[in-house]
Amino acid sequence: MPLVTTGELVTRAAAEHSAVAAFNIITLEHVEAVIAGAESADAPVVLQVSENAVKFRYGRLLPLARAAVTAAERAAVPVALHLDHIQSDDLLRQAADAGFSSVMYDAARLPYEQNLAATRAAVDWAHAQGLWIEAELGQVGGKAGEPPLDAHAPGARTDPAEARAFVADSGVDALAVAIGSVHAMTTRTATLDHDLLKRLSAALDVPLVLHGSSGVPDDELAAAVAGGIAKVNVGTALNMAMTGAIREFLATHPEAVDSRKYLSVGREAMVRAVTGIIRTLARS
Repeated sequence: MPLVTTGELVTRAAAEHSAVAAFNIITLEHVEAVIAGAESADAPVVLQVSENAVKFRYGRLLPLARAAVTAAERAAVPVALHLDHIQSDDLLRQAADAGFSSVMYDAARLPYEQNLAATRAAVDWAHAQGLWIEAELGQVGGKAGEPPLDAHAPGARTDPAEARAFVADSGVDALAVAIGSVHAMTTRTATLDHDLLKRLSAALDVPLVLHGSSGVPDDELAAAVAGGIAKVNVGTALNMAMTGAIREFLATHPEAVDSRKYLSVGREAMVRAVTGIIRTLARS
């Protein structure tokens, strides 16, 4: 079916008090696994390409983007394409022509006023191109001149009043908030601050996004969706599933040289991971 927009999927999820899963893709096997997993769960899904993934692909966005678009157009469920954690303005400006309907613009590393100014400029450009835009706000430094705490650094928390002002002044369409998840966790031991999430949900009139969800246990994920999270980002969980399956296959088949043998095993492991995560979100 034709590509849908991230904005429509997330807006619908927020209105229905549910969440759409967004998975970071690196290879064609990731693309195929995410779509197959979403089809198995009979749910819409967002394919995300991060700036780091673009760097891995020799700095070229189009090859992976074109593959994702082609696969999405042949999917049996609605699929959207999202450009994730973009710091490069040059990469931002490639989004619309590459088939992306949305961008997560990441200036959270900057002091608050610089973050706001950079995000406002990105929003103005993105909206003029018809793009939906997500941003991120971590913990603003407590002392003058102190840098902000990255939104997913251990201990970081987004302040509801600061978040409300940031959304109003930047014009973003969605906000990723710091409530206890951490990027690149390989154990599912994160504990979310559900009271803070409740206050953020009450303070903001845009959909809320949870990054670093690979390290969040199923019950915590379901509770986060019930508490107001409308988009759940997952990356590391797929890489763990793929890598673990390939390691196991090669350990038991040391003679294997045909990459299709082990890549197919890795792909199927990612399909199972995607299906499981989407079904967990539906439990809320």
